[in-house]
Amino acid sequence: MKTAPNILALADALAHMDIGAAQMLLHELQSVDVAEALEQLPVESSSLILMQLPKRAKVYAAMHAAYQASLAQLLSRADLATIVTEMPADKRTDVFKALAPSEQVALLPALAQAKREDLRRLAEYQEGTAGAIMTSEYATLRAEMSIAEAIDFLRQEAPDAETIYESYIIDEQQQLLGEISLHQLILAPVDTNVGALMATDIVYAYVDDDQDDVAKKIARYDLLALPIIDRQHRLVGIVTYDDAMDVASEEANEDFLKSAGVEASAPTLNLKQTPLFQLYKKRVFWLVILVFGSLLSGLGIAHFESIIESNIVLVFFLPLLVGSGGNAGSQSATLMVRALATGDVVLKDWLLLLGRECLVALALGVTMAMAVAVLGYIRGDAMVALVLILSMIGIVLIGSVIGMSLPFILNRLNLDPASASAPLVTSICDATGVVIYLCIAAQLLPQI
Repeated sequence: MKTAPNILALADALAHMDIGAAQMLLHELQSVDVAEALEQLPVESSSLILMQLPKRAKVYAAMHAAYQASLAQLLSRADLATIVTEMPADKRTDVFKALAPSEQVALLPALAQAKREDLRRLAEYQEGTAGAIMTSEYATLRAEMSIAEAIDFLRQEAPDAETIYESYIIDEQQQLLGEISLHQLILAPVDTNVGALMATDIVYAYVDDDQDDVAKKIARYDLLALPIIDRQHRLVGIVTYDDAMDVASEEANEDFLKSAGVEASAPTLNLKQTPLFQLYKKRVFWLVILVFGSLLSGLGIAHFESIIESNIVLVFFLPLLVGSGGNAGSQSATLMVRALATGDVVLKDWLLLLGRECLVALALGVTMAMAVAVLGYIRGDAMVALVLILSMIGIVLIGSVIGMSLPFILNRLNLDPASASAPLVTSICDATGVVIYLCIAAQLLPQI
């Protein structure tokens, strides 16, 4: 069982370059824990230690991309080639893409030809697609093989395959015909043909499909791996469950940052290690935009100066009302972004959801209006209380509709619904809330 003291002891041993003590601790720790300990050290120290570790490729693969790139600059070409060769094909491709073009050119000649050609092919796929996260290390069989032949063949392929729990049956043209599980192979009579047992109703994805859709498909059908084919139906790779989890985690992290109005081009944002200017750059855009958006609230207030002068009590309730609209809108936007991201709803559901949201928002608005009406009567009179009741209902209703609809609009424009961030929704709801409140007040309250 791994414990925090083990990790701390390893970090201390590495910090003092005590390789002997570090080796004694390594068998108690997983590669990701070793990688975490190494990342606490300067890259110069880690580069000296890494090559002495028995599971160097797994440790290197578990490091963050920025630290990998820094290490790659210090490792010799031969050492880097050794590590990259020992890594799974998809992890190897990730490392290769993170290298500078000059480093890529230097690394390729040091790799064996088969690894080099495979790396080049995988690196060509566009980021964000199934091809960019798939691995080429999978197990294949022929339909005419007997079960005994298939098991013997898998014994030879196993060392190079990412998983052998699912094997894929292909023909001479590499076209995908079916799949069979290791469980089926072990239990079947040895003289049975693979083709007689293989499943042909295969769930698959195309190589240019969005990686988020691939992750959702793996989760939906509870798959260990998903075969990836090209448009000629030829098998070109697989995406495993752990890679799908990485994609889902990155997407969730990216959506979370966007929902806070933070640029999310790099989902692995690290507050401790990211340079200050980069943190500034990721946050400044939306804040500057929203500054001008907030001016709409000011214009609304300026337009109704006379009603405010006549009924100064309105100022007391202004933050409460516009804040309620922003809160309701942010709640609706968050729920809708999540529903769109998980596939629970699609664009055609908008009208149905609009009706449901209006009913819920109306109920919420009435409840909140009853609470604030008492304060309105105490601070003002019955007419002020009536203005607050009508304003609260209208503001919460409009805010909820804005929050629910904005993600749909962005999705319809092929933009990320997560861009309907809480600050953006709040700014829009604030401006509309001011106008609704003061318009109702202007109609019901006396003016100078």
